Amino acid sequence: MSILIDENTKLLIQGITGSFGARHASLSLAYGTKVVAGVTPGKGGQKFENVVPIFDTVSQAVNETGATATAIFVPPPFAADAILEAADAGMELIVCITEGIPVMDMMRVKEALRGSKSRLVGPNCPGIVTPGRGEKSHGGCRIGIAPGYIHKRGNVGVVSRSGTLTYEAVFQLTQLGYGQSTCVGIGGDPINGTNHLDVLEMFNNDPETEAIIMIGEIGGNAEVDAARWAQQNCKKPIAGFIAGATAPPGRRMGHAGAIVGGEEDTAQAKKRILAECGIAVSETPSDMAKTLLERWGK
Repeated sequence: MSILIDENTKLLIQGITGSFGARHASLSLAYGTKVVAGVTPGKGGQKFENVVPIFDTVSQAVNETGATATAIFVPPPFAADAILEAADAGMELIVCITEGIPVMDMMRVKEALRGSKSRLVGPNCPGIVTPGRGEKSHGGCRIGIAPGYIHKRGNVGVVSRSGTLTYEAVFQLTQLGYGQSTCVGIGGDPINGTNHLDVLEMFNNDPETEAIIMIGEIGGNAEVDAARWAQQNCKKPIAGFIAGATAPPGRRMGHAGAIVGGEEDTAQAKKRILAECGIAVSETPSDMAKTLLERWGK
């Protein structure tokens, strides 16, 4: 098993004909992902790489192909509407890669999705990978921009606000011979669709996931909420890393949501609370996998 996606996921890509969307659509196809449709208004009837049919609207694509998940590579001014179009079409999983969506737009999206059957991951995220079981893990599902070749099928779940640190954790695990069940990049924006706690709950309920790496950063209290939940509800070993230890208060660092606002927003406070909740905390990003293996007893 895995969470959110697997080899049977039927993927739609919104913005498939743009340079960024096209590049990663090709990489997802090469990884073995079932890319069943693309959407670019005005280009319906064409085919991407002579294989993937392109539609003018998401509803048309869903009706024709049965797509269950979408990746959004739409420019920031139009990305919120792309998310809402996917939700209106009944899409189960919406993964928004786009960076720089205005906060007011995301507030509108957040409210519109309340009570919806659609789950949003992102925006400003690297996406999700469930590695396959074939050669170089091909045959799984790759949604977004993560480098597929570093992944290996296994039993460690990874959840992170940072794309780069997601890849670092995955690569460390793979180099040490430990694969991943699913890797989820939730993004670093202040208003997103899925948080650490949501993913921890899914990993906790997934029989294939035996251990978890949770990567956070300064800003907000999502990691603290997740750690306190895990202390009471999760019996699986967790290692954590919090980026931004040297960030000055009040200054945004990299991600739009990475800004110290309250007492529990600092890296030092988060690390302390994670440790109090039984999570093994890595002091440097280079030790994330080793920290987990020590906590796991491997």
